[in-house]
Order: sequence, then C-alpha cells, then structure tokens
Amino acid sequence: MNRAALVFIAPAIFLLIDTYVYQAVRYLSRSASDSTQRTIAFVYWGFTVLSLIAYVTMQLLPADSLSRQVRTFIWAGIAIPYFSKVFAVIFILIDDIGRFFRWIVSLFYKPEVREAVVDSNSAAIPATDVIPRSEFLMKTALVVGSIPLVGFSWGILSGAHDYRIRRIKLPLKNLPSGFNGMTIAQISDIHTGSFFNKTAVKGGVDMLMGQKPDLVFFTGDLVNSTASEVNSYIDVFDKVKAPMGVYSTLGNHDYGKYVQWPSAQAERQNVLDVIAAHKQMGWNIMLDENKILEQNGDKIALIGVQNLGFGPAALRMGNLAKAYQGTQDYPVKLLLSHDPTHWDAEVRPRYSDIDVTFSGHTHGAQFGVDLGDVRWSPAQYFYRQWAGLYQEGDQRLYVNRGYGYIGYPGRVGILPEITIFELVKA
Repeated sequence: MNRAALVFIAPAIFLLIDTYVYQAVRYLSRSASDSTQRTIAFVYWGFTVLSLIAYVTMQLLPADSLSRQVRTFIWAGIAIPYFSKVFAVIFILIDDIGRFFRWIVSLFYKPEVREAVVDSNSAAIPATDVIPRSEFLMKTALVVGSIPLVGFSWGILSGAHDYRIRRIKLPLKNLPSGFNGMTIAQISDIHTGSFFNKTAVKGGVDMLMGQKPDLVFFTGDLVNSTASEVNSYIDVFDKVKAPMGVYSTLGNHDYGKYVQWPSAQAERQNVLDVIAAHKQMGWNIMLDENKILEQNGDKIALIGVQNLGFGPAALRMGNLAKAYQGTQDYPVKLLLSHDPTHWDAEVRPRYSDIDVTFSGHTHGAQFGVDLGDVRWSPAQYFYRQWAGLYQEGDQRLYVNRGYGYIGYPGRVGILPEITIFELVKA
C-alpha cells in the first residue's frame, strides 16, 4: 500500500472506529443535560479532528521536517487512543450482535406484541421497533477501552524512566578467588534517539554510579539509527565509570540499517561515528575481540562481539571465533553479545566454556507483567530467552530488559533495568 493511499484509508478507518464507539458514549450520557451532551460531543469529536489533522500532516510532511521525539509523540498520541477504542469496539459489537439476534427472535415468536414503550428522550414508539441496548455492555466497553489508554499514558509519564536495580548472584565453579565478590553492572539498549527527559536519564546514571560497581558492561544499541542521536547525551553517559573499566559492544540499531543512506560510505561512517562516541565517553568498545581482566593476581577473559542475531530482525555482523581466540586457557569467560538468540544458536553448541553471556535487545517488549515469579510479555512469543537469568548446564545467559525504549516512548510493567551482578565461587 503506497503512502498516498494511507493518507485516505487510515482516516476513514479512524472515523468508523470513532463513530462506533460514540454509540456507547452517547447512550451512557443520554440522561445528562443538553449542554453536557454537547460538551461531551465537542470534546470527543474534537479529538478525532485533531488526530486526523495530525495523521494527514505527518504523512504529507517530509520525514526530516520534525524531530524524532516529536514524531514519536504524535504517533503515540494517535495510536494509543485508537488502540484503546478497538477494545471498546469489541464489547459494543457483542452488544449489537446480541441485539440483532433478539430482534430476529422477536420477529418470529412475538409478532403480535405492539405495546408502546416510552423513552425518556423521545415519544412513544412500538416495542418491536426497539432493540434495547445493554447498559452493562456499554459501560464495560468504555471501561475496558479506558484501561489501555490510562495504562499506556502512565507508561510514558512514569514507566519510561522508572529505573529499577536488579541484583543477581552468579556462582561460577571455576571462579578464581581474586574475583570472588566482584560486582559488575550491566545496562543495555540505551536508544538515545528516543529520550525526551534528560534529567530523568541523568537520574538513572546516578543510580548506577551509586552502586559503585567494579566493572560496567553495556550490551549494545546506543542509538536508534544515527550517531548524531547520542551527541546531546555524551555528557550524561561519560559519567559511567568503574575501577576496572566500562566495556561495551554494538547492537543491531547501531549499524544504521533502518534508515536510507545516500551511499554505502555514509552508512559506514555512521557506524564509525557510533564507535567514536563510545570512545569519547571513555568506554572500551569490543569489536570481535577479548580482554584479559586481572584482579588480585588472578585472571579471567572478557569477550565482546558485534551483533549476532538469529531471530526476529536478525543481523549478523560479528565473529565469535575471532573474538574467542586466545581465551582458551582462562578459567572463566564472560561474553558480551547483544542479541540473546546468539546463545542457543552458537554460544552453547560451540563454546561450552563460555560461562556467562550478557545480552539485551528484547526490551521485554516494554510491556507485560514482571512480578516475582510471575512474568509475561509478548516478547516471549518471539524470543525463547527474553528477560532475566537463564541456565543450561554450567552456562548462563542474562537478558537485560534495557535502559531506554524505542517506538512506544514508555514502559508498562517491564521497567527499565540496571543490573548488578556479584561473582561468587560456586
């Protein structure tokens, strides 16, 4: 479907949805005064008009005429209410189907009934001409429709930057005593191109630094698409420091594959600029390489690969064999790999001595339930490992829920995460 068709087809769908939902609004406000009913209608249809104008304008304007943040919020302002109205439509449709069948039944079984009924707002009309609405279903439709509207709105206002610290102990049977008790902080999926509240982002960094980790890992997706997105946040994330250093890698979004570039050279330069931003912040970016960490005379290996994905939106840029080379003799190996699908596809089958893989990528879909042992998210239908700690034999994978967000500018249930690991001797 081309863009010109979308300009007309989508608004027509929006109008149909609004007209249908307005049945419930009008029915439940029927006993209100005329002025109140007019106000309700004005507000309801006023929002529809504004949404249609915003949608058409967004379609007609050049893509770069508005900032990414402005466009994201306009889309959210349109999508969230209409997504909510779809839930209301379901219940109104149930009511209308029931009314239709009751009317059919009345034609065959009570054709002689012609008693008049009196509606409070109209003259007497024959009973067979009336298919009474269910007030319960109308109220249910509006309540159910309001739940996602309120929830997703709250997810923008509060959930987007409601950073949570998660503490995980990692028992490793071959851990040298010099590393026993060492703490590692992990953040992932910053997506600076989506941020709209720099003060809140700084607050998350302060929370991270307040944990005083010995080592920090960042597992990819610094930007959404272009290196320029990080420019105004370098002075925030360069505060992320640790005595043993900050080590990072690239995620699928860091390669700029989701935008149209004027040339292959421009695309390549964008990746180089993202890498340069890591270095400018004082982070040690790992591009298919390893680093030997030393503590109290003992040594372990840290391996970092470029993005290696084997699931949805798969992008394979890294080389684990290259990164692994030279680490064979170290008792513990930690791997930074952005996409958790890499763990089942290559890490476990071919590198059984990699003890822990640190990933991100999924964001936990930024939506779901995450309360103790009760966890659900749409992400689980796309990723076998989508959030938290997983173990197969002696190998572990941790999937960070992400620091930022993309697309929907908020989080509901699956909150942004700062993970603090403690290495312990098993």
